[in-house]
Amino acid sequence: MSRHPGPGPAPVSLARALSKLGYCSRTQAGQLIVEGRVRVDGRLALDPALRLQIGRARISVDGEPVSAEQRIYLMLNKPRGTLTTRHDPQGRPTIYACLDGIDLPFVAPVGRLDRASEGLLLLSNDSRWAKTILDPASGVEKTYHVQIDTVPDEAMMQRLRAGTVDDGERLTTKAASLLRHGQRNAWIEMVIDEGRNRQIRRIVEAAGAEVLRLVRVGIGALALGELAKGAVRPLQPTEIALPLQSERRHAAE
Repeated sequence: MSRHPGPGPAPVSLARALSKLGYCSRTQAGQLIVEGRVRVDGRLALDPALRLQIGRARISVDGEPVSAEQRIYLMLNKPRGTLTTRHDPQGRPTIYACLDGIDLPFVAPVGRLDRASEGLLLLSNDSRWAKTILDPASGVEKTYHVQIDTVPDEAMMQRLRAGTVDDGERLTTKAASLLRHGQRNAWIEMVIDEGRNRQIRRIVEAAGAEVLRLVRVGIGALALGELAKGAVRPLQPTEIALPLQSERRHAAE
């Protein structure tokens, strides 16, 4: 068992340290370490699990010192058809193509949107901030605009509000309301405070409809607004705390 070597931050693995410092992802850090490109306090380090204290240990990669990067907080309007990952073995487009040409330290997505989903995605190198947003205990609400392949009646809306049990997993919504409709389809707003796999799609399917488009428009009190598809912008200082505010964006029916 590792001991905490005196006052200061708790020890973390070398791979995690490189990630927390904003140098690269933990997976990429592990690869750099096993390739012999990383030194700690001047000594070659080949074990990604090596424990150290950030701020005390001197870490270098390819002879260049690694220090804490400025904290970065970004909002991206994720395009449909992109993956929320750094690299895809099949060569499919990822969200990082939206960051090409922007001088940034490594930033990681805060949560995920599946390939067919679009809209508000946060990216940051502040792992503590990201963890707080993703922690189920935080109860951060996510607001989605969902196009479905039918015009729902009140019974279907009640099913959407009630959620469902799918494959033994309870899936819930905080709210569901009709935004607008045509003759054959409709847009509804759904609010959830969980992040289960394909949660909204599964709830909609259980209610007897199919999702045509799924757009996340809000995280906590932070709204996507008019940000163009595929565009990215930094959060303003006053916006950084908004995802953690409990004020609900949706209007009660």
